[in-house]
Amino acid sequence: MNMATTTMTEFSVVQQILTGVELDRHCAQCLSTFDPTTVRKDFPILQTLVRGKKPLVYLDNGATTQKPLAVIDRLKQYYELENANVHRGVYQLSQLATDVYEGARETLSRFINAGKSREIIFTRGTTESINLVASSFGRKFVHAGDEILVSGMEHHSNIVPWQLLCEATGAILKVISFSERGELDMDAFSRLLSSRTRLVAVTHLSNVLGTINPVEEITEMAHQAGARVLVDGAQWVGHFPTDVRRIGCDFYAFSGHKMFGPTGIGVLYGREELLEAMPPYQGGGDMIATVSFEKSTWNDLPYKFEAGTPNIADAVGLAAATDYLRSIDFPNLMYYEHGLMRYAENRLRQVPGLRLIGEAGSKSSVISFVLEGIHPHDIGTILDGDGVCIRTGHHCCQPVMDKLDIPATARASLAFYNTVAEIDALVASLNKVIAMFR
Repeated sequence: MNMATTTMTEFSVVQQILTGVELDRHCAQCLSTFDPTTVRKDFPILQTLVRGKKPLVYLDNGATTQKPLAVIDRLKQYYELENANVHRGVYQLSQLATDVYEGARETLSRFINAGKSREIIFTRGTTESINLVASSFGRKFVHAGDEILVSGMEHHSNIVPWQLLCEATGAILKVISFSERGELDMDAFSRLLSSRTRLVAVTHLSNVLGTINPVEEITEMAHQAGARVLVDGAQWVGHFPTDVRRIGCDFYAFSGHKMFGPTGIGVLYGREELLEAMPPYQGGGDMIATVSFEKSTWNDLPYKFEAGTPNIADAVGLAAATDYLRSIDFPNLMYYEHGLMRYAENRLRQVPGLRLIGEAGSKSSVISFVLEGIHPHDIGTILDGDGVCIRTGHHCCQPVMDKLDIPATARASLAFYNTVAEIDALVASLNKVIAMFR
């Protein structure tokens, strides 16, 4: 099974990973498909020493990813040579800034295979994208007695906006359960769907469990019931190809900083006909066509949802991040990340008293765990002394912790620039933690 030389479409690789029993038998070969040293030099921060002593072992990519020189240099170029306000200036520099900003929108549209670039709304990130839909779609289409379905494994940003909407409208929030292994209960989902369901909001890849949800199936079932679908793709887009038309969803939200781009920028994809029907999210400059004290009218898509001066530089930087991702051998990158995750899980299972949290058959990039008798915050603090960066706490997923009856977890989250040696360093530091406490 020489995967390094196998010619396959990216989505064929995704399907192998989703059904990964056979693939899991060949994890060593997965690790041989991609050499992370070829890309590590693109990330200056990975060459640094923690407190001037320990090599940085960065395993908190689920919280934010590091940035390649291609993104850093693109931001520098924008501020040095292209900076001006967009859309309204008649002078050349403003027109240049407009061109690179709208070019970024075109790039993001191609990156997720949207039907039209006007379906791409720039936001501050996944959280604002979801709040935009909750506010605007909710104001137009959700009423008392309607139902919104979310999964039990959602990030707070895909729970709280819907709670606020339900409080404002009298709609009802219902929760799709998941198993102890971290797999969504599709039978329960089917039972919850009804003619009252207005929207289903679900994560593509869980930031705690690593579970990859069957969003295409979820979308098809929801549409058959007459409901709309929003997918939270924050954890997905930096690891796998994304095709919103293949998924069929109505909305798709993601953040730049989790896919090697700048902070403070994100995207909401929305179907054109829905965005046209939805009222503005915020009022201000550039989202209007006419303004009088009696009445205002709205600009065309996508500008109706982009009030005020946009985050021009970071939109350009996000486009550079997508270009960087597309320049890498994506099929073999996916094999490598899968093999690295399985290698990490196998090594962690050998640590005394360690229990993995989330063992779905389809999962990626996120490994949460607990150590018997040791609080995750203590684990993270001690690992930091060895230069190992992991996340500890409830990860903005308190309902997941309640479901699993644990207060918090430690979480290592991977990217393609991580190495086997870094996993070994994590395990060595965890054994040090155990020695200190026991």
